[in-house]
Amino acid sequence: MEQSKVALVTGSSRGIGRNIALKLAKRGYDIVINYARSKKAALEVAQEVEALGQKALVIKANVGKPEKIKEMFTQIDEEFGRLDILVNNAASGVLRPVMELEESHWDWTMDINSKALLFCAQEAAKRMENNGGGAIVSLSSLGSIRYLKNYTTVGVSKAAVEALTRYLAVELAEKGIRVNAVSGGAVDTDALTHFPNRDELLNDAKDRTPAGRIVETEDLAKAVLFLLSEDADMIRGQTLIVDGGISLLT
Repeated sequence: MEQSKVALVTGSSRGIGRNIALKLAKRGYDIVINYARSKKAALEVAQEVEALGQKALVIKANVGKPEKIKEMFTQIDEEFGRLDILVNNAASGVLRPVMELEESHWDWTMDINSKALLFCAQEAAKRMENNGGGAIVSLSSLGSIRYLKNYTTVGVSKAAVEALTRYLAVELAEKGIRVNAVSGGAVDTDALTHFPNRDELLNDAKDRTPAGRIVETEDLAKAVLFLLSEDADMIRGQTLIVDGGISLLT
């Protein structure tokens, strides 16, 4: 029996990551579910993946730490012996005004949101090269290119993700690896509950989005799946903005 292809989705115990993991499982991928804190939720996603007839491997790892990334990939090697897709979705961040930011806030956010992409991509590329190629997609947000209140650390870290996406796309192309990103507008996920102005953000986004509704997890997941597919073969190093048109307004 031919072995299934394998996809690693970081931060896939909930929200956008969970949606992407389940969509990939429906397309016949075995799934590596990575989480940092919510083990119960990760195990529930694993059950859903297995109910779809695919294998699931649950790994706890803080992707902001390169040594944890190496350990995670060792586990992937032992369980599956291959990797075909990396979705760099795990994210964190300290939401404060510029003048209240401390070095620890900066380091924490940059490590999980930006450094993780570099070192996960390095490890993933070594495995993908053995299978004749693969695809990497990261999740970004509009804060990478425009001002959002209290969003400095996250916005700058996502700008780094988008720049790194371009560099990786060029240097990994010779290995048959496509690298892109998806940037979303305000999405009502668990992550947004940490925003002090959550309701204001969502209501504002709904009122101002030309498409007439806010972006949902499903919208971003579908865009990620497109960029991971062969249909996107000649799209390289791009950040696809999925925001219902809100970024077109001043």
